[in-house]
Amino acid sequence: MSSLALTLLYLLAAVLGVVACRSLKLPPMLGYLAAGVLIGPHALALAQNSEGVRHLGEFGVVFLMFAIGLEFSLPKLRAMRRQVFGLGLMQVVLSMLVVTLLALALSHAVGGVWEMGWQSALALSGALAMSSTAIVVKLMAERAELESEHGRRVMGILLFQDLAVVPLLVLIPALGSSPDHLLTALGLALLKAAVLVGLLLTGGQRLMRWWLTLVARRKSDELFMLNLLLITLGLAWLTELAGLSLALGAFIAGVLVSETEYRHQVGTDIRPFHDVLLGLFFITIGMMLDWHILVDRWALVLVLLAVPLVLKLVLILVLARGMGATTGVALRTGLYLAQAGEFGFVLLSLTLDNGLVQPALMNPILAAMVLSMLATPFLIMYSNRIVMKLVASDWLQQSLQMTTIARKTINTSKHVIICGFGRCGQNLARMLEREGIPYMALDLDPDRVRQAAAAGNSVVYGDATRLQALMAAGLVRASAVAVTYLDVPSALKVLANTRAHAPQVPVVVRTQDDLHLDKLQAAGATEVVPEAIEGSLMLASHALALVGVPMRRVLRLVQDQRDARYNLLRGYFHGADDDTLNEREQERLSTVTLPPGAKVIGQPLGELALPAIGVRVVNLRRGDGHTGAAVGEAVLAAGDTLVLSGPPAALALAEDKLLRG
Repeated sequence: MSSLALTLLYLLAAVLGVVACRSLKLPPMLGYLAAGVLIGPHALALAQNSEGVRHLGEFGVVFLMFAIGLEFSLPKLRAMRRQVFGLGLMQVVLSMLVVTLLALALSHAVGGVWEMGWQSALALSGALAMSSTAIVVKLMAERAELESEHGRRVMGILLFQDLAVVPLLVLIPALGSSPDHLLTALGLALLKAAVLVGLLLTGGQRLMRWWLTLVARRKSDELFMLNLLLITLGLAWLTELAGLSLALGAFIAGVLVSETEYRHQVGTDIRPFHDVLLGLFFITIGMMLDWHILVDRWALVLVLLAVPLVLKLVLILVLARGMGATTGVALRTGLYLAQAGEFGFVLLSLTLDNGLVQPALMNPILAAMVLSMLATPFLIMYSNRIVMKLVASDWLQQSLQMTTIARKTINTSKHVIICGFGRCGQNLARMLEREGIPYMALDLDPDRVRQAAAAGNSVVYGDATRLQALMAAGLVRASAVAVTYLDVPSALKVLANTRAHAPQVPVVVRTQDDLHLDKLQAAGATEVVPEAIEGSLMLASHALALVGVPMRRVLRLVQDQRDARYNLLRGYFHGADDDTLNEREQERLSTVTLPPGAKVIGQPLGELALPAIGVRVVNLRRGDGHTGAAVGEAVLAAGDTLVLSGPPAALALAEDKLLRG
């Protein structure tokens, strides 16, 4: 088969595999693995796992390690140190220890079927200790569980596993040396790694910042991209030249770039290469899998599937429980991390290349790892049912949590439910307190909740994405809901629950930018407040004031921009303190709710000719709580609320016209 035909075959297999997985709401990685199995030499035999393809797959691993290095953040590690260096470290070390001992015991018991020395057992244990960051993080993000109790523990363990790959990339090639030179090889590899990492991380960061700035000043996207490829592949080549792994050099390159101000731009630019080449790596892994093994050696495959799954689940459950988690949270953490991971494939491939695993054992191990990853979406999907069935106390604890929330809000109505009590949520709470408006905040950080509650704030521990928590917080009696965190999937869950069970309650959502504006508004958000826009407005107002523009004009310009962006902020609502002559003549806002007997019911909004009397309709909120388009064709119904903008005299005429029976 020609190179072009082979490339087309890989692309077709990848596209079909990913489309199938997307349709089934499964991670794309599983589609790549399935495509590799299908076109490989053990199935349809459309392609052979050639050296050229394997080299392209290695580039995928290089870019994967670069992306991991790019996400490396000392402040993030410090913030999660208990989960990362406590729970994560213990999980990797104990998993490797137990798997090594089990592999050696199995080798002594059934030597003919499973023959393995301690070097091979140790290398294999490193591969089996890993879990799938790509699958688990994607599924948790979709389920809005990244900030949950078990979500934080899962992320801590995954973060340490990613870091643990780096020493394992140095260790495994050294373990492949002959027994006589093993200690020398290990010492030399560690020395090389330490010297190389030390040199790169001490002077490398300053050099990297200088070089990237020099390239960025040329204002050429092509040059910047070529430079990224040069840095990533160049450092990977350098570490390979030193007798270490390609992936180690790529990881160091990512760490160096992460310390510069270009990390976000680099992450965006490198993503297409990372995704495509990593997909090719998983296709090559799938091509190595012989499905006949599942039939011929099904018992061994089942043992290799069940033992690591159960072992990791039990180990993580015990460790999480020992570090203060409830049994339900600990079991959820174990269920989410029991599977094999993409780094497991990287390490397993390295183990095979260094002759540490017999080819006869490679396929059963590979088959078991692929099956465990296929099982992961279902384990996570049904994790709540499993926990509820196995842990009676979890149901009781959740009930007590809901009871605690309900008890605090039972006599409260017309309050604001604040989802998330971070800095933004706390600022909102202070403003509500000054105006005498009651609120109830839900947050998932137990330390923050404890401290804030002790200070007298109305905050309870609860997951705002869960309907039970919102209902316990008095959703149907609330006057508004404010989503103060930046997680879009979580905000969509809050909107769906509010729309389904309290459509009359308006919801304001905070976002980082206006990328998801339409999606959030379609989901029922009354208003979406993007931080990027508000930040730019404040920056502009300060800059204008500093260059001499009069303050009244600055405020007017900013207000005009807000008027153009936010429907609800056009004009202002009249209050008793608006008593100056100037303020009485300014444009303001007024709301009118149509009673059942109003003459205008059933008429299109355009026929009322409100603009002719100097009034415009800013917003139209239907009786069921949905926000309708304030266009001329909109037919009015009883219970609809119109937000009007105009001078006081014109507003009085419009209200009389709308309310007339």
